[in-house]
Amino acid sequence: MAALRTRRRVMIASSLLASAATAGALLVAAPSDAAPKTGELAGKTVFLDPGHQGSAAGHQLNKQVNDGRGGKKDCQTTGATAIGGKAEHTITWEVSQLVKAALESKGARVLMSRKDDTGWGGCVDERAEAASRSGADLAVSIHADSTSTGADPTKSGFHLIVPTLPLPDKAADAAQSNGGRKASNTVRDAMKKAGFAPANYAGAVDGIQTRSDIAGANLTRIPLAFVEMGNLSDPAEAAVLSSPQGATKYAVALTDGITSYLSGRAAQANPTAPAPDDGAKPSAPAAPEDPSTSTDLSGLSGVEAIGPLINKLAKAKSPGDAQRILMTDGQDVSADVLKAILSVVYAVFGGKLPI
Repeated sequence: MAALRTRRRVMIASSLLASAATAGALLVAAPSDAAPKTGELAGKTVFLDPGHQGSAAGHQLNKQVNDGRGGKKDCQTTGATAIGGKAEHTITWEVSQLVKAALESKGARVLMSRKDDTGWGGCVDERAEAASRSGADLAVSIHADSTSTGADPTKSGFHLIVPTLPLPDKAADAAQSNGGRKASNTVRDAMKKAGFAPANYAGAVDGIQTRSDIAGANLTRIPLAFVEMGNLSDPAEAAVLSSPQGATKYAVALTDGITSYLSGRAAQANPTAPAPDDGAKPSAPAAPEDPSTSTDLSGLSGVEAIGPLINKLAKAKSPGDAQRILMTDGQDVSADVLKAILSVVYAVFGGKLPI
């Protein structure tokens, strides 16, 4: 049986390698209802909101909308641009597609605030309303921050934004006071567990920033985790966020946090890891050993094993090398999760692995 499962995984991988463009095309087109009926997250629904939009054509970004506190704010913004030129809306879209594939492979139903990275995605109040109407168990808004129009290597790290309480909308206040705070803390812990350092700026405390001006957080009537994955003005962090390998690492961490929250288990952060000193620059994801060279996946399973596996595949010198990697390390990874994640990575790479 083990040999049969291994051959099946290699056949899946070989098929994907031979028809990568098709796999990438099917990725976005696959409906959320295609999620399996079994799995750790069976029966759960997640609303993913990749920040901003590919185009605002025909829409007024400065149209004034409800800010959730009795005032008004701009409908939407264009989003940031990473040092290196990649747009925030594309970074958030790519990460959200990885998260979507991973969650669906674990049995969840996933809804999206926007259908692609070329068109409009809705004003901030409309997205909050769509999330609320969805009745999802959790909404996750995925963003990447920016502190300067130029390079700013002194500020880096991730943070989650939570609304100042209480909120005027009683349903939103109840959702964010309870599930929203728990979800934010759980995703924060998963990010730390994955090696991402909390932000050293913007008044964030241990990866949590409290604000009153985020309409999405003020208006959403289901639990919300609002994630700023990193600072696109920091050259090192921008490079990680702009790469398919980096997007995969962020997606794995987010998926772990979402899964932990929905399944009722806490993501275990390293209790001995020291917090960065004030002014210290948090590092990009790090581990005691390079995951691209480690062969020990015994402590990982499912989506948690995808990060090191993708790093190895990215360094493969030929399709044969990639198949050998999948035949060894790949057999320790859930076939469904592996297929889902790899199909997204193919799309991110433009229809092929970087080999």
